[in-house]
Amino acid sequence: MKTVTRFAPSPTGNLHIGSARTALFNWLFAKNTNGKFLLRVEDTDKVRSTKESINKILDGLKWLDLNWDGEIIYQSKNLQKHTKIANELLDKGLAYKCFCSEDDLNKMREEAKILKKPYRYNRMWREKNPSDAPKDIKPVIRIKAPIEGETVINDIIQGTIKVSNEEMDDFIIMRSDGSPTYMLSVVVDDFDMNVTHIIRGHDHLTNTFRQNIIYDAMKWQKPKTAHVPLILGSDGSKMSKRHGAIDVEEYKNNGILSNALINYMLRLGWSHGDDEIISLENAIKWFSLEKMGKSPAKFDNDKLVSVNSHYIKELKNDEIIIFLNDYYNKKYKTELDEVSKKRLNLGLNDIKSRSRDLNQLAEMSLFYCSKFP
Repeated sequence: MKTVTRFAPSPTGNLHIGSARTALFNWLFAKNTNGKFLLRVEDTDKVRSTKESINKILDGLKWLDLNWDGEIIYQSKNLQKHTKIANELLDKGLAYKCFCSEDDLNKMREEAKILKKPYRYNRMWREKNPSDAPKDIKPVIRIKAPIEGETVINDIIQGTIKVSNEEMDDFIIMRSDGSPTYMLSVVVDDFDMNVTHIIRGHDHLTNTFRQNIIYDAMKWQKPKTAHVPLILGSDGSKMSKRHGAIDVEEYKNNGILSNALINYMLRLGWSHGDDEIISLENAIKWFSLEKMGKSPAKFDNDKLVSVNSHYIKELKNDEIIIFLNDYYNKKYKTELDEVSKKRLNLGLNDIKSRSRDLNQLAEMSLFYCSKFP
């Protein structure tokens, strides 16, 4: 079967560095195996999903040159299919309507708190007759999760992981307003898109165990999974604004080259010997999920800047002059004349060797573009 990977961002903000790395690994694996890399925008959250965020994510992927195959798939357009599968599970007795009130659920939470156990729905409507249901409550639909035994995932990166089915809950697949949940939508879309490998963050591991219940209920073949370790800040804590830039647009605005960012992201959790500088051509040739580490990767801004400096030295002067013309036009409302271009061609080799980023290069180059008094 031909390899099919997918990148499925939720458009609730800019393209985060962690999401960009996930997209990169999906793209590389597809290229390495002569497969397809698909893009699905998970835009079913109408409150938080915005057109601006969709455009920012698409712009970020294009800037990184991570081009997808075929048309973009918008999850919101598949709601009818998601609903159909939920009703099919209900008709087969593999899911059920739950008429719990908010008070019922709060009591379960309080009991769990007293017993110092994690909250789980107690399956009170799993075997009840729907004819006993209260008239004033619109039900949700819950999947019937296995109760006995254990569930096993053989993950390409994390290895064999086992979870006792006692820890699984009958999670909701359809809300009381008739809208499908993320858990159901993702499975149905991945199946329809013929996805063979799901490569995503380690924080989705719990989701994989839950989503496999739907695969098994529908008797669909499960995709292979690879859960990528998370990116941490330099101090080992979750990466946030206090560690500096966290989304692709910020790195671009800070003067980081796209191929430098690709090279650095590639080395966050994946390696090829001691090679620090890896061309995209070699990355495609050498990439494999088996070479991914299991431990979280720490983001080191100094290393990124060092990689960026290398790629700036590799730039041709003509490329830099085009960038400088655009930079000065935006910042100083001025354009380079022929005299400035000639001076720059004489001085750029020296400036390139001392530049950490494109913005620094532009400010140091300004001297060559000044008019004589």
